[in-house]
Amino acid sequence: MKTLILLLTLTGSSALFATEIRSFADPDKAARYDRLIGELRCLVCQNQSLADSDADLAQDLRNEVYEMIAAGQSDAEAIRFLTDRYGDFVLYRPPIKPTTFLLWGGPLLILLFGGVMAWRYARQRKPQPLSPLSEADQDTLERLKKTSG
Repeated sequence: MKTLILLLTLTGSSALFATEIRSFADPDKAARYDRLIGELRCLVCQNQSLADSDADLAQDLRNEVYEMIAAGQSDAEAIRFLTDRYGDFVLYRPPIKPTTFLLWGGPLLILLFGGVMAWRYARQRKPQPLSPLSEADQDTLERLKKTSG
């Protein structure tokens, strides 16, 4: 009975360790495939590449990329096909164009705005004059000076 349970556990858990095996005749094509699926974003996952994702759509997109590279298409053609179909969101590094200016320049604008605001605040702030010590505070200060020094 223990052997049967162990056997069922091992055969049932093998699906968890299943990985895709893609074979290319040319190792250069295999390297291109690995690089491309690492650079392309899964559209249904939270910040995962096609290589990291287990989603069905990611599987389909990996199949598309595999077929395009196996057919001899260039990396640019594969990327163009996916961006035409799914938009620039499929790219981890979207191109700089008018629709993405805010994406690329936004952090710089926010940093610049914060710097200007900090500079204006520092310029407008006037140093506060020190208020004179009360007699009790003055006596305490003198006592502390004598005992410490």
